[in-house]
Amino acid sequence: MSKIGLQDIAIRNELRPGDLGYLIHLHGKLYAAERGYGLGFETYVAKSLVEFMERHDPIMDRVWVCEHEGRMIGFLLAMDRGGVAQLRYFLIEPAYRGIGLGSRLIGLFLDFIKERGYRGAYLWTTDDLDTAIGLYERAGFVLVEEKKAEDFGQPLNERRYELKLSAPSRG
Repeated sequence: MSKIGLQDIAIRNELRPGDLGYLIHLHGKLYAAERGYGLGFETYVAKSLVEFMERHDPIMDRVWVCEHEGRMIGFLLAMDRGGVAQLRYFLIEPAYRGIGLGSRLIGLFLDFIKERGYRGAYLWTTDDLDTAIGLYERAGFVLVEEKKAEDFGQPLNERRYELKLSAPSRG
């Protein structure tokens, strides 16, 4: 098989039947294999996706579903939190990491929140996700809070990162 590049990945912005279930499955499978997370994490993802769907605003919320040959291989979501966007569910299958897809998704997220006039954005992550944290920091996110947690079946340090956006200039 030839090397996969960004040109091989399709990104769509609408959810289709089966996407939410598959996203929950991917999170559960990958985080268990790579981080040792338990069912508590998969439950958290499922509950918070229900919240997203119940509150969904097609103007202020956005999804980026990454597909290769018709199969979901990555995902990112922007959720409106009252003038600030929450970045959630940033996930890329291991075989598709290192090709620039993560940077592409973060760039699309930033373009979207600026276009929609958000004051900024935030996200929660854990301190062991070095590659993702590097992407967030390069995009301008700053660590503002850290706390210990054991919600996902093991001791973790959860981190909150925030991004402040300047108000658009008026000519």
